[in-house]
Amino acid sequence: MRIAVALLVLGFGTKAGLAPMHAWLPDAHSQAPAPVSALMSGVLLSVAFYAILRVKVIADGALGVGFTRTLLVVVALASLAVAAALLLAQRDYKRLLAYSSIEHMGIVALGAAVGTRLAMAAVLLHVLGHGLGKSALFLSSGYIHQAVGSSRVAAVRGLARRAPLVAGAFALGLLALLGMPPFSLFASEVGIVRAAFDGGLGWAVAAALALMLVIVAAVLGRARQMLLGPPADDGGEAAVRLPITAAVPIVAGLAACAVLGVAAGPLVTLLESAAELTGAVR
Repeated sequence: MRIAVALLVLGFGTKAGLAPMHAWLPDAHSQAPAPVSALMSGVLLSVAFYAILRVKVIADGALGVGFTRTLLVVVALASLAVAAALLLAQRDYKRLLAYSSIEHMGIVALGAAVGTRLAMAAVLLHVLGHGLGKSALFLSSGYIHQAVGSSRVAAVRGLARRAPLVAGAFALGLLALLGMPPFSLFASEVGIVRAAFDGGLGWAVAAALALMLVIVAAVLGRARQMLLGPPADDGGEAAVRLPITAAVPIVAGLAACAVLGVAAGPLVTLLESAAELTGAVR
């Protein structure tokens, strides 16, 4: 049973982008068209981790909570460490978003390792918020790539002056993924941290927070270069236009992510019911 659970977590963890089987994710997400990258990051990873949660319920009943908790803590911290190390040297903004997905899957895995009802509700809210924020980011990055013809950070300068709407959507998406209020990822990360300390995994969440600080510094550094940096040396300032048909879903996704950070509304009942089913630890 332990071998089966380990292999299932490894298999579905590959699709979810968890370390050590994460290498495909930045290559696929950075090379795919923007709408495909949005679906892969916002939907594919969520569905894969949903399968891990289903496996966890069975494994906890058969083996107790200790085995899957240890397994998920290891892959969570490994994923955060990989994301932090590679984001520090990242020069490609689409790959930067892909490595951010690895980070968030690591956060979700840490919450699942805790396994309490609070942790599981926060995990499900985090998955939803990540899907909304990351989809908006990949769609925005697609228009940036279309305008400048490159996914290199060095090719994008002064975006806030050249295209305020695209720059605003990209900046707000990054703030959402970095867990800034009022976005839902702030609320879900606070819930995971609180549940981890209550559940005896304070050392793990302390290590995760340290790695997340490194990630925040790396992402903000690249964002500053793209949004506020000086114009390119060649003087080229290609126009970055966001049509209304694209602006509406991007803005709606970011607005929904912000609203969920303040009040989950009708989702509260669903989150509580799902957490009760998947949270083996009370």
